[in-house]
Amino acid sequence: MIQDRKFPEGFLWGAATCAYQIEGSPLADNAEPSIWDRFTHTPGWIASGDTGDMGSDHYRRFREDVELMAQLGLQAYRFSIPWSRIIMGGHGIINTLGLDVYQHLIDALMEKGIKPVVTLYHWDLPAALQDRGGWLNPDSPQWFADYAEVLFQALDDRVGHWITFSSPWSIAAQGHLEGTLAPGHRDLYEAPRVAHNLLLAHARAVDVYRSIGKQSIGLAVDLEPQHPASRSDEDKAAAIRRDAYVNRWFLDPLLLGHYPEELISAFGAAWPEIDPADLERIRTKTDFIGVNYYSRGLVRADPNAKPFGASRIRMPGSFDSEMGWEIYPQGLIEALVWFKDRYGRIPLFITENGAAFTNTPPVEGEVEDPERIGFLRSHLRAARRAIAAGADLRGYFVWSLLDGFEWTQGYSKHFGLIRVDPDDQSRTPKTSARFYSEVIRSNGENLEQESGLVT
Repeated sequence: MIQDRKFPEGFLWGAATCAYQIEGSPLADNAEPSIWDRFTHTPGWIASGDTGDMGSDHYRRFREDVELMAQLGLQAYRFSIPWSRIIMGGHGIINTLGLDVYQHLIDALMEKGIKPVVTLYHWDLPAALQDRGGWLNPDSPQWFADYAEVLFQALDDRVGHWITFSSPWSIAAQGHLEGTLAPGHRDLYEAPRVAHNLLLAHARAVDVYRSIGKQSIGLAVDLEPQHPASRSDEDKAAAIRRDAYVNRWFLDPLLLGHYPEELISAFGAAWPEIDPADLERIRTKTDFIGVNYYSRGLVRADPNAKPFGASRIRMPGSFDSEMGWEIYPQGLIEALVWFKDRYGRIPLFITENGAAFTNTPPVEGEVEDPERIGFLRSHLRAARRAIAAGADLRGYFVWSLLDGFEWTQGYSKHFGLIRVDPDDQSRTPKTSARFYSEVIRSNGENLEQESGLVT
């Protein structure tokens, strides 16, 4: 009976971060600007005028942070490598100074028995490549494959899992249609072309990896179950359209070989002509899929919300994180089981799952965050139920290891298991870090211990 309360043997427990959010020193060691460097230094985009110039100073303090990971008992650490630190001009000469830092980081992880999981791209395109059209340039898939090859050649002997892109939907939709992320474009015609080039870039990187790599490679996508706000036919149809937009835009071509019809219809004249040969290339063998899950979408029909005629609304009376996202652990079960039913038993990792809550200063060396403990407990229980329902879930990465720069919210939102003091960058593990450490030690058995927290 006790065994049923645990996760499967060999389940991988980790924490995740993103380079621009935590590293700081964005131009150190011959690094060049990324689109996020430009975006954050353009007045009006970021709360309080914050930038990622300091982040959590992880670029200089990674050894200290690896020691903290070891104290927590982390088995894996998922991090991203900024393209603009590795390739001068985005395509061409290798910057060995930048590459060496990640060699040292990976060596430090390996010394502590922590498995490195590397994300090749987490939204930070080199500005030099943006000047050449960015992801709209038809050469961009090859640029990415060439960049990926450099990292494969240098690091694959120690990296067991590679992720090509984290949340390609955010790159295409929020970066090029909604304009809320770098490069801040709002263009109906750009988004589907960017998405297609991202999928081609993933496919080319996988092809390169098959020729030289020895471990595994996948893609991390956001999954967000879309629920109609009412029983009306209009809201139900709107939820289906938004599901195509948020959940199926990248997975259907990757795993089924076609784009969702609802998506093509919604974009209309903005939808590009797709070469059938491209779809054959995109439908490439992927070793695993990473799932980033934060909440569900509650959807109502809205003819003014172009191009999908659907708006995401807030559930009245819901318990929300500081981001305004409903805390809805049942949605994680829905997402994982939906994936299994639609695409089959492909290995899955939860590559991001977490929430922002009020960050209190330490009191006698303690940072209490009971809301995060409740969030983790309820979502990990949901993950275990999804496994029981047939999802092939192999691991879990909490978001995030450290407090850091939260995109357009600046430093006002805090997702970390570890508090980072905004003045001196000192680290203090929160009570949720101790809780998660016990989750790892017990392989999830401690989730049955009630805490009186919201679950």
